Amino acid sequence: MSFVFDVAAGRQANALGKYNQSVQDRNALIKEQEAEAIEKQTEFDIAKFDQQFSQIQAQTKVATLKSGATLSGTALNNLRYNVEQSKIQKNIIEYNSKVAQSQKLEDANFARIQGVIAKREGKIAQLGYYAKAGQSLMAMSGGFGGGGSTTGQFGSTANNSSFSNYS
Repeated sequence: MSFVFDVAAGRQANALGKYNQSVQDRNALIKEQEAEAIEKQTEFDIAKFDQQFSQIQAQTKVATLKSGATLSGTALNNLRYNVEQSKIQKNIIEYNSKVAQSQKLEDANFARIQGVIAKREGKIAQLGYYAKAGQSLMAMSGGFGGGGSTTGQFGSTANNSSFSNYS
């Protein structure tokens, strides 16, 4: 009767593999959502950076003009330099964001791969349990052909010459 338990265990192994795959698929979805959140945060960070940069540039212009200097020469070079540095800083922010997003998407892909592996492991375990159940059934029946014993119902053999033929 162990074959009954083996069949049930096979079904459970397959169900567990499917469940583990669904967990990994959910993990992948979370990682993709995290990548989207990083993208949105980057948009917000750049908008905030642009706003702060505009304020700094305006303060620099006001301070220059208030001091009596004109916006030429060194003052103009400083403003240009600030613009160049702001472009570099925005590129760094975007680059770091893309790297973080790529990492999250890679984590999502890895989670999906783990899910497929978990499902296949469950299927392999199921097949193993089914094979074990088949072996149990074969052992109960004595192998192929419905029994391997040559003894009859009462312990005698079919070709025993010491017993008379009652047919």
